[in-house]
Amino acid sequence: MRKIAFLRSVDIQRADPYIQRAVAALTAGGIEAALFHTHGQAGDQDFPGERIRLDEGVTPRELADRVVRWGADAAVSISLPCENALRDAAAKAYLEARGIPTVMTPLAATLRLIDKWETKQLLKDAGLEVPRGFRADSDLLAGRGLPVPGYRDALRVQAEQVGYPLLSKPVWDSTSFGIRPLASSTDLDGYLADPPEVSAVVEEVVHGDLCSVDIVGRPGAYRVLPVCWTGRAGAEPVFTFEDLRWCGPRPEADTRFHDVARKLVLLCERLGVCGSVNVDMIYTGDRFVVLEINPRIGGATTLSCAASGTNTFITLTDMARGLAPAGGPASRTGWAIEFLVPEGIPEPVAAELRERLDVVTAHELVIDGTSHGDIVVFRLSEGDEAQTAKLFQELHGTTGFPSEGLLGKICSLLAP
Repeated sequence: MRKIAFLRSVDIQRADPYIQRAVAALTAGGIEAALFHTHGQAGDQDFPGERIRLDEGVTPRELADRVVRWGADAAVSISLPCENALRDAAAKAYLEARGIPTVMTPLAATLRLIDKWETKQLLKDAGLEVPRGFRADSDLLAGRGLPVPGYRDALRVQAEQVGYPLLSKPVWDSTSFGIRPLASSTDLDGYLADPPEVSAVVEEVVHGDLCSVDIVGRPGAYRVLPVCWTGRAGAEPVFTFEDLRWCGPRPEADTRFHDVARKLVLLCERLGVCGSVNVDMIYTGDRFVVLEINPRIGGATTLSCAASGTNTFITLTDMARGLAPAGGPASRTGWAIEFLVPEGIPEPVAAELRERLDVVTAHELVIDGTSHGDIVVFRLSEGDEAQTAKLFQELHGTTGFPSEGLLGKICSLLAP
């Protein structure tokens, strides 16, 4: 093993600092690494290896050809969101046909997991709870193909059976884009009169705490990382990074998750998952309702790594080298907390944060070329909650940072 290629779509900074540590470990072992990326800028501090920028519209075959020309012995997909995971799954087929093993879930399973309706059926068959709902077909609503005069009324009947309020989610979108709330039959009538261009899953609103979990490995050895808590679920969609996101002690939920984790691992075995998947859920206070499985690394991967002392990217590179990944649950070793500062953090404040906190990463959050401010992830040990809350209160008193709203969220989370 001399060369490993990393396939990436979005800015590599979201993988900081764990991708750098993974590449450094490869370099120490005499293995070259290259980043084949289609978005963002990457310097030496972001990826300490070769960096090859590709056109955003690169096809799976073109991507595979470029990796082959570089001379890769193996490849690892670390792309997101799901449309880019699909690109990498197709590239995997081309690469493995040319003798280059690629750490990515096979194409057939990736296609099923990207489709939210297909995923819902898989989850139900696995004995997992999902929101009740139905599929709204864009072709039938638009009158393409076979005329079905009763289709709109059929959807109305299903909506009444499920009950309002409802949410419409594009079958093939991710990261909370394209979600439409349907509070009543009047809203549904408006929706049916002007339907979305894509098919959708229409499902009941489940209230509770949004959470996610990463599962990393291959058949026979899957590691389940700790559950990360990412906000509140309700009748209105919210920006993914709107709320405080954290991974920390929550004993009752952790206990209830054990059986869910077991069923998810069995489903990964059945699908032949290879690499990382991210599972989005809602915890209602007495049960986990599973929303979707994304066949890729997740937006909370850094949190779960920080809270567990593991490195998903090292696990993926070990798999590329033919090493067996560790199975079973990854124990949480402390707290990891993530917050977004839309207005950005002044450098003197950022320097003080790094001096007084165990800051895992602090960088600009860029999504689809748009900056959303600065995002910070920091760690603390159990038992240091009161001290950390006091630190933020002092910082707010002297600098005005964080804002009162963010300060209240942090102190509430860390309260005894």
